[in-house]
Amino acid sequence: MALTKHPRQLLVIIAEAALEKSLVRDVKRLGAHGYTVYDVRGEGATGVREGAWEADRTIEMKVICEPAVADQIAQHVLAQYAPHYGLTMFFTDVHVLRPEKF
Repeated sequence: MALTKHPRQLLVIIAEAALEKSLVRDVKRLGAHGYTVYDVRGEGATGVREGAWEADRTIEMKVICEPAVADQIAQHVLAQYAPHYGLTMFFTDVHVLRPEKF
């Protein structure tokens, strides 16, 4: 039996944990059917984020959706949050087996 793969886009948002509730609300309002959030740690241009205290926590949000929805979410996040919060976003093409979920 051959698998039928359906193209979608994965949008990954790495941001300050203070944004989690707002990002969840925004991605759902902008058309994503779901998301996954992880607590993460790391280091980048703005320094080390160890997550040792609440204001230092970082999350990684993954959203699989149609490319147009991913673009709309990214545009909104850039305009609304990038000027005031540390965040990184990237896209990658993925294939899913149950397209109705995404």
